[in-house]
Parts: sequence; C-alpha cells; structure tokens
Amino acid sequence: MELSTLAILALVAFTAGFIDAIAGGGGLLTIPALLTAGLPPHLALGTNKLCATFGSATASYTFYRRKLFNPNQWRNALIATAVGALLGAILAHWLPSEWLNQFLPIVVFACGLYLLFSKAPTAPTTTDAAIARGRQWPQGLTLGFYDGVVGPGTGAFWTVSSLLLYPLDLVRASGVARSMNFVSNACALSIFIISGQVAWLLGICMGLALMVGAFLGARTAIKGGSKFIRPVFILMVLALTARLAWQHWFGLT
Repeated sequence: MELSTLAILALVAFTAGFIDAIAGGGGLLTIPALLTAGLPPHLALGTNKLCATFGSATASYTFYRRKLFNPNQWRNALIATAVGALLGAILAHWLPSEWLNQFLPIVVFACGLYLLFSKAPTAPTTTDAAIARGRQWPQGLTLGFYDGVVGPGTGAFWTVSSLLLYPLDLVRASGVARSMNFVSNACALSIFIISGQVAWLLGICMGLALMVGAFLGARTAIKGGSKFIRPVFILMVLALTARLAWQHWFGLT
C-alpha cells in the first residue's frame, strides 16, 4: 500500500475516532475507506475491528477515569455484550446480512427522530441512580450480536437505547456506549484474528490514529456536555441513515 494511501486512511481513522467518541458511527467512515483502498470485504471488517478496538478502548477509559461509567452497575451488560459479539462474529462468515442492511436505515432514522423531537435529557438527581440490571441482558446480547455481524452505528444504538431504558443523561449514556463498544469490538476481533482476516500493519496504524481522535473526542464530549453531543449525535444518525439507504436500497456506493 502506498504511503499516501496509508496517510489518508490514518486521517480518516482520526476523524472516525473523534466522532465515534462523541456520537458513535465512526465505522461509517472507516469501513468504506478500507473497501475503497482495495481490501476484500472480510479483511476490511477484520481490520476495522482492530483499529476500532484501539479507539473504543481509549474513549471508554477516558469516561471511566472521569467517573462517568461504573462497571459494577453494568456487569450484566458487559457479559451479555461479550457473548453476543462472539456469536455474531462467528455467524458473520455464513449468516446473510442483507436483510439487516435493508432495515437498518429505518432503525437509525427512528433513533434520529427520537432525539430530534424529545426534550434534551437531563442529569439524574444523583450519580448513583439505580440502574436496572435485568434489561441489560437483552440489550447487550442484541447490540453485541449486531456489532459482531455488521457493526456500523453500534455506538449510536447503545446511546439511544440506554437513554430510553435507564436514568442517564447523554454524557453518561455516551460513556456506557463507548465501554460496551470496546467489549464487542475486542470480542469480535478475536474471531477475525482466528480466521486470519486482519491486516495488522494497516490496522495498527489506523488504530493509533483512532486512539488520538477518540481521546480528544471523549474529552470534548465530557466538557461540552449534552448540549454539544446532542446536535452532533443527530447529524451522525441522519448521515448514517442517508449513507445506508443510498447503498442498500439503491445498490449504490
């Protein structure tokens, strides 16, 4: 791969990491970039998981250090996400994903409408507000499985579903999304490594760029709060919808 192409992919990865740490949807940038660079689909997915793991690890650790994510409250979700991601990645090699791609724009658009017309989320009265544990299982299994099979938009889905299910503001919901995204990325990556579908040098270079972008994005999200994250998130959801509909409904790239 030419050095100029590698530099462009690293820049794309930096941008994706920054956006993904704030609102999710970074895979919408990196996967098409890898495919455009000439990587076969499965190799592109595996390499994307490698660099995405770098970025999600950085972003989730940043939220954790700022005490915006408590692993003890989310133990069930962490386990369920890991199981779902492993199953999804295993099935990704033979389970047709076309039907998911057809309905994905509808789901994403619904998420965008929810945030567009709902009131801005407010912080709970206490940072130790009770988090229901039972509903974490279906949420983690479903989103973990989706991330293992397909991937793009998982962070956005985690953010929206967490806002709907738990007493969280948008900043803390973003912390949950980044942490769960790291778990599903790492578990799915292990399957792609076993199957030999990872371009290591390219993935590491993009991963380092993603780490820098994710670090800056997470700090920006924390400082900016819900007022900053909300419009960025809505724009990402609508952009994701348009890109997916363009590709999967009309067969265009």
